[in-house]
Amino acid sequence: MTEAVALSAHDLHVQAGAFPAVRGVSVRFEGGRFSAIVGPNGAGKTTLLRALIGLSPAESGEVRLGGRSLAAWSRPERSRALAYLAQNEALPNETRVRDVVALGRGAGHWKWGLIPAQPWNAQDEAAVQSALERSDTLRFAARRVAELSGGERQRVALARALAACPQFLLLDEPTNHLDLAYALEVIRYVRGEVAAGLGVVAVLHDLNLAARADFVALLCRGQVLAQGTPREVLTPPNLQAAYGIEVRLLEDQGQLIVVPVS
Repeated sequence: MTEAVALSAHDLHVQAGAFPAVRGVSVRFEGGRFSAIVGPNGAGKTTLLRALIGLSPAESGEVRLGGRSLAAWSRPERSRALAYLAQNEALPNETRVRDVVALGRGAGHWKWGLIPAQPWNAQDEAAVQSALERSDTLRFAARRVAELSGGERQRVALARALAACPQFLLLDEPTNHLDLAYALEVIRYVRGEVAAGLGVVAVLHDLNLAARADFVALLCRGQVLAQGTPREVLTPPNLQAAYGIEVRLLEDQGQLIVVPVS
């Protein structure tokens, strides 16, 4: 079996304007694992995620994908290997779901002028069909985005990213503004992709969702306070240091639960 590709940061420093948002971060995200980045507001989570995909340039340090500096990857190589789903991902309201998902394969240039033209082939069609099926969006593939609920829209955005067949999927608060049922549904779909070998790195605010990850990086003031398994990272001392609150840890059927102490 081929060894899974890793996405890693090495002594990474990233500015957000004049502010040092990420300071000396070194962390390794393995392929085929569900990794969560957590921390209080302003901890540098989104900046780190964007730096991992090359959207936020580093002041110093580097990002490596498969042991090779991300800077050495061409833009087409990078776009094939890394898929990014931003917060509140904007989708074209009047476009049908199948066409939105096809954007993940570089389709739509003829209609929206978003990306350079490229031939469309059977492999592209198969990738779109597979992404629709895996995200359970095939049943409303002919509907317009404007007709969808918030949870359905999020699944369409996820399907568009999956259609690219990336090695890593980077998600910035994918459960933002979703109720508990939809949030758990998104995590279930993500888990299915991880089981198939995809590496997923997600910024999460909900610590109980992060507790379902394989690996957690806890950020505080732009630095990694702790990293490891959820049980190693989501401890009362670590969460007190990061969030300034006291928590209690419970367990239900092997699942870790973080409860704030009032």
